[in-house]
Amino acid sequence: MVESAAALARHLRQGRDRRLAVLEWFAEAGMPPTTPGTVPVPEPPVAAVREALKWVLQRSASQRLVEFARSAAGAGEEGQDALYAAAGRLLGSYRGAAHPAQVRAALVTGRDVPAEAEGPDFGSMVHLAAAVGLGAQEVGADALAEALAAFGMFGLTAEDWAQMLSAAERGEAPGADWGALRQNADMVAGVQRASDEELVRAREVLAGLRGFYGLYVLHGLLLPDTPAQAALRQRIDAWGMFPLLDHVIAINPSPRQFAEALALCLEPLLKSMYEVLMEQVSEDPALFSIPGDATGAGGFGESWMRALRELSASGRAASEGDDA
Repeated sequence: MVESAAALARHLRQGRDRRLAVLEWFAEAGMPPTTPGTVPVPEPPVAAVREALKWVLQRSASQRLVEFARSAAGAGEEGQDALYAAAGRLLGSYRGAAHPAQVRAALVTGRDVPAEAEGPDFGSMVHLAAAVGLGAQEVGADALAEALAAFGMFGLTAEDWAQMLSAAERGEAPGADWGALRQNADMVAGVQRASDEELVRAREVLAGLRGFYGLYVLHGLLLPDTPAQAALRQRIDAWGMFPLLDHVIAINPSPRQFAEALALCLEPLLKSMYEVLMEQVSEDPALFSIPGDATGAGGFGESWMRALRELSASGRAASEGDDA
């Protein structure tokens, strides 16, 4: 009881809603102790976590868009126009980050990151939002293909998705389960349906994917490469999942970001990705061991610091040369 009160108090501040503190406590409880012998953070009551998740998600842009999409159903062309306008406002013009491999290449060569390295434009996701409320037939295969391609999953282009959707419409391939899309788009309902164990498992999935995503991003910042890291990136690339992870994962999330990402980690796709990556780590756990370097993790860290110092020195030299 004392440990629980102390954990909650760490995240409470004057004027702050208690539910935000509960979410931060839940996130903290899922992290391993920082030092050996440290007492683990106790778990908050899962019922309180569930209510906090629902409260935050109900106020999220994603959930508001789902509810707006439902209200637009049956409202004709005027409702469709209003839905697209609302989706455009809520989704904004977010683009994913440049791919870490291209960032690394630019740092090594001293060149700028090419403009085409910028991540996918998620603005086309308005079409999926429309499909939730208006139905896939109202949106059309081409628009939906554009939206699905924005995720970048499985390396499929808009043309690939369009061919598959058209084949499904003609009865030549299994049809898409748009009913499942409508159901899964409602994150509040997903949290409500999830068992206590599933919420805890989703936290584990989210924490694991955050670590794998972080390694991938740091590859772009000259983190020493190892065969084990390369194998992890290869697994992620085989699924075409980096753009989605970049969209979902925040390294230091706010309670709102944590709640939305946790709700997404209830879905089978991200759970499967986590299991695949954990399997890869079990096969080759030497993430921080440079081949031929007997110093292990210590040498790995020193190698990274050296690379960053050299990069900084070359940047200063280039700047001084330009000034001259």
